Amino acid sequence: MKNILIALGVLLLTACAKTPDWDYDRDANFANYKTFAFVEGANLSKNTTNYQISPLMEKRVRDAVENVLSVQGFQLVDKSKADVLINYLASVETKIDKDTMTFGTSMGPYPYSARWSSWGISYNTHTTTREYEVGTLILDVIDAKTNMLVWRGAKEGRLKKNQTPAKRAEVVNSTVAEILSNFPPKSNN
Repeated sequence: MKNILIALGVLLLTACAKTPDWDYDRDANFANYKTFAFVEGANLSKNTTNYQISPLMEKRVRDAVENVLSVQGFQLVDKSKADVLINYLASVETKIDKDTMTFGTSMGPYPYSARWSSWGISYNTHTTTREYEVGTLILDVIDAKTNMLVWRGAKEGRLKKNQTPAKRAEVVNSTVAEILSNFPPKSNN
């Protein structure tokens, strides 16, 4: 019984994990891509005013993209010599989490017209709401010759405050690696 509960708990946690989302052009020949550069004017903080999305975070994203693509065999080159261009952007949304708890149920007589003649069930509810921010990092791969988007990956996650710079770098590295884990696509489905 204990093993079943543990397995159910792991399954629940896995179901709640945010997985990256990918889309790509099935007609693109990804085997031809060997070099990359960043889109001129790429700006992580263009569409958001969240204090966590800053030039420091942008540098972390660029470094993580460079590291992951280098490990995959791609070479960073000048934009004029690149097979693909990498663009990145972020968005931040405020979401609300609501929990309602029911407690204190009781059953018994209650007054009705100054007499204790009716029976019923009573309960109390308590609702708690919390605001939190969800950030989405989007990475685009653009064919440099045609200037067409050939691949897009995105991942969202809850933004956490009061993290050390080392922890922020760790989160960015992990997120970028997860997004790029399907670039180039494993299959053309």
